Amino acid sequence: MTNLITKDGDADQQRIDIDKLSPREIVAELDRYIVGQAAAKRAVALAVRNRVRRRLAPEDIRDEIYPKNIIMIGPTGCGKTEIARRLAKLTGAPFIKVEATKYTEVGYVGRDVESMIRDLAGVSLNLVRKEFRARVEDQARKNARERLLDLLLPSSQSKAADNTPGPQDFLRSFGLSNLGAQAQAGLNADAQPAAETAADARPEEDERRNRARQLMGEKLDRLELEDREVEFESQAQQTPMVQVLSGGPNLEDLDMQVQNMLGDLLPRRSRRRRLSVADARKLLIDEEAERLVDPEKIQIEAVRRAEQMGVIFVDEIDKICGRGGGASGPDVSREGVQRDLLPIVEGATVNTRQGAVRTDHILFIAAGAFHSAKPSDLIPELQGRFPIRVELEKLTESEFRQILTGPQNSLVRQATALLATENVQLDFTDDGVDEIAKFAFRVNERTENIGARRLHTIMERLLEDVSFDAPELPPDQRSIRVDRDFVQTRLKEIVEDHDLSRYIL
Repeated sequence: MTNLITKDGDADQQRIDIDKLSPREIVAELDRYIVGQAAAKRAVALAVRNRVRRRLAPEDIRDEIYPKNIIMIGPTGCGKTEIARRLAKLTGAPFIKVEATKYTEVGYVGRDVESMIRDLAGVSLNLVRKEFRARVEDQARKNARERLLDLLLPSSQSKAADNTPGPQDFLRSFGLSNLGAQAQAGLNADAQPAAETAADARPEEDERRNRARQLMGEKLDRLELEDREVEFESQAQQTPMVQVLSGGPNLEDLDMQVQNMLGDLLPRRSRRRRLSVADARKLLIDEEAERLVDPEKIQIEAVRRAEQMGVIFVDEIDKICGRGGGASGPDVSREGVQRDLLPIVEGATVNTRQGAVRTDHILFIAAGAFHSAKPSDLIPELQGRFPIRVELEKLTESEFRQILTGPQNSLVRQATALLATENVQLDFTDDGVDEIAKFAFRVNERTENIGARRLHTIMERLLEDVSFDAPELPPDQRSIRVDRDFVQTRLKEIVEDHDLSRYIL
């Protein structure tokens, strides 16, 4: 596959130019982290590619092309959430995961469905602000460095005003005797009565100050002054703690909006701080970065990105399905949530702190196990807004093995890296990995099938003693071979005891 990873902002962060990825290449990228589930990966790859195609379509038809929302059907732990999360990271899109059961019909206590759009707008704002700040990071660091030098090396005018040390005092503290003598000579020159002599001394004073600033800057760059304290004023905005009436519908969001509104009205006030250079640098960089970015542009881009690129993953949508045979009791509330969700998915305008957000082109990915319900139990109007349906398969023993070793964030690599910090070397053999996968699959078959999450509990149980004893292990026991015998010794009795495995694994 063509290498489409490019640098953006921070040198340690990489992004992928998603516009240049074909659906096949998007699937290949997802394969790096997620094992199996080819049908689901194919569906989301097409959904992403169609978004790219929509942006390239003629303007007169662009707004008429709506996203193809997806319903994923499959048991817990099979990769539904991970596919959506990795997809959002891959595209750099604003992404939130919400639980359908957290929302209630309008008029009841709980969160209303519009709050998911406000949450998405907030995520988009943070994402865009981070990108904008990355663009000005270098300049912000330079500005912060100059401000630190001003704090560490005040000018002679400020020294006369507040009796703080001047350049010659810092030069003397560095043990620079020649420059110190020059600084003292400059001070003595102030005693000469003639204005002409004072004018001649000014260039020398400027040269001494520049030299002192240069030396101070070199020490600052070498991190030799990190523990020295500086005192400065920083801008802080007070956010009022406001709590409106509790117990009514949607007051959680109203609380937030009232606080945000009053926070914007209150002016910023200066606060005197005394911090170490290391802590002051971080604060000054943040302040300088805020000055260099345009908050209005950030909000405009945040709204645009939420509208055009936003992804909302609605989990447990099967829990708000009716049970059929007429709506009564809890089914009425479930259907009410569906009806409130419908206009959001179809296309509506939701007011957020960042501005009005239209939901027409937000991609919705719904998921559920659908054990006691089926997608056809959703109201017909909502079913029509999720035209793509994919069924995720139950994970097999061989796929468990791939999950343990294949992805970049595999459990074996995570465990090895964690214990390496204690100078303990784990060596997972092939037969040991096979045995872990076999145990995980067997427990899933005998008890509740929780999919790949079973591997986490198996691994924790397997390495519990090693992890606990790691700091005190003698040098000759710091290399541990995790083979079939090692796995069987620690797990066999628990797995064979059917009742015990219910509570431990």
